[in-house]
Amino acid sequence: MIKKFKWHRLFILILGILVFIVGFWFLITSNQNIKMIYLINMDIEEVIEYAKKNKIDYEIIEEYSEDIEKNKVIAQNIKEKTIVNEKLIIKVSLGPKPVDIYKKLGVNELGRVPIMMYHGIHNMKNEQTLYTGGNVDNEGYNRTTEAFRADLEFYYQNDYRMIKLNDYINGNIDVDLGKSPIVLTFDDGSENNIKVTGLDNKGNIIIDPNSAVGILEEFKNKYPDYNVTATFFLNIGLFEQLKYNEKILKWLVENNYDIGNHTYGHINFTNVNKTETQKQVATVYQKLDEIIKDKYVKIVSLPYGSPFKKSHDNFDFILNGKYNDYSYKTDATLRVGWESDYSPFSTDFDKTFIKRIRAYDNNGSEFDIEMNFKRLESNRYISDGDKNTVVIKKENLQNLISTTKKIISY
Repeated sequence: MIKKFKWHRLFILILGILVFIVGFWFLITSNQNIKMIYLINMDIEEVIEYAKKNKIDYEIIEEYSEDIEKNKVIAQNIKEKTIVNEKLIIKVSLGPKPVDIYKKLGVNELGRVPIMMYHGIHNMKNEQTLYTGGNVDNEGYNRTTEAFRADLEFYYQNDYRMIKLNDYINGNIDVDLGKSPIVLTFDDGSENNIKVTGLDNKGNIIIDPNSAVGILEEFKNKYPDYNVTATFFLNIGLFEQLKYNEKILKWLVENNYDIGNHTYGHINFTNVNKTETQKQVATVYQKLDEIIKDKYVKIVSLPYGSPFKKSHDNFDFILNGKYNDYSYKTDATLRVGWESDYSPFSTDFDKTFIKRIRAYDNNGSEFDIEMNFKRLESNRYISDGDKNTVVIKKENLQNLISTTKKIISY
């Protein structure tokens, strides 16, 4: 005898499956229609209660703040009135940093800053050169890739963090608490600064990993907190790669690097007149205007460090001039130099004539890397971690410039 099919059981089964699906869907989308509220300055306990009530996954990050009181919200990753569809990350104030932290870390924002001067980076081992350490030439202006990698590792391990040269001259030093700023510069635009080996299938440049930028990008991946950057000072030949020069410049400014002026023909300013001085400066600015207008820095790296005194007749025409109806204004100049320079908050700081450290080896003498960084141990700039404040010792207040930033002395 054939049993009668029980349709009501199938109906109950299907209904159960539908109820499960609807319930599960409701569970996973229950907070998708919740719009974020404005959390800034709210007490963290209120925020936690709000997140739990609305089943919002959250993470709390604590940091010191001079402006927002302890346990209040400083920042939120999800904007107000935005539908919540990701983890809520909340920054909460620990209040102002206690003075004992400044003392413990030796915070000193009137300390000195190393501006490193590099030229060519050659794909060689140190042992392959005829000179001291990683020097490729007798004067140490060119460096091996082995030495350059070691330099970058040394800076990082000794708590130096890169900042842009333009930020340094403008007093915009954004470095973590207890760390020190360092600036990297390259003169001459040698091909090995950023050697292009071709284009990918999207037309983007392929950079030789053993060129200076290739190594810098390697460290950018290795240490995300390094804020890898540098400023490249160019003559009219740019990077000596006619086929790729424009792509190189655009790639650099789009990837956290800067371009500056090293004069048309790398001339010695003490050997030319005022007209030639203006031509040498103006023509490079004009060239950069054609390719990366408003995206380069108005800084001149002085060839040979000339003129060697600001009192020279040509110096004013490096800062301001006009050639063939093209006018320019230079914000700062760089010397060939030998040592670190002053904090931008120091009364001794002069952005129009900045000293640099030659990045070379000389067994710890003649102002080489080793000698300079030993000297910096006692007077380096050490950050308070807040670019909007300047922290110094009370006995140094007389050496501080007038600034709109908040001053904290201890």
